[in-house]
Amino acid sequence: MNDVKRPIPRSDEPDTAAFWQGTKEKEFRYQQCKRCNTVVFYSRRHCTGCTDGELEWKTSAGTGSVYTFSVVRQSYHPFFRNMVPYVVAWIDMDEGPRILSNVTGVAPEDVSVGQKVQVEWEEHETLNIPLFKPI
Repeated sequence: MNDVKRPIPRSDEPDTAAFWQGTKEKEFRYQQCKRCNTVVFYSRRHCTGCTDGELEWKTSAGTGSVYTFSVVRQSYHPFFRNMVPYVVAWIDMDEGPRILSNVTGVAPEDVSVGQKVQVEWEEHETLNIPLFKPI
């Protein structure tokens, strides 16, 4: 059981490949519409605001705040089973994207709504996973 690995997202999906390539460089990338300025995340081929297709890639500073969270106390997946209890949170990045991730480096009871966090990278061979720690 010690060699159980985290499930890794596919990094070859056309819509999300640029995001995952950015993680390899430890950059949190998101899209913004050139026409209406809507922030788009997760990445896709069209704007979710005006449905235009002219999106540009931007790089986040990597900071944000906890929008909401839950403490997982039981998991059936072998990788996550060894981590309980852990925090799953919606993180509002300062530039506008909202991402579902984990808050790490702190006891679950020390996580709070509105808490400032910063991205940290869990390194893997093909990509890096954005996790968040309190700042």
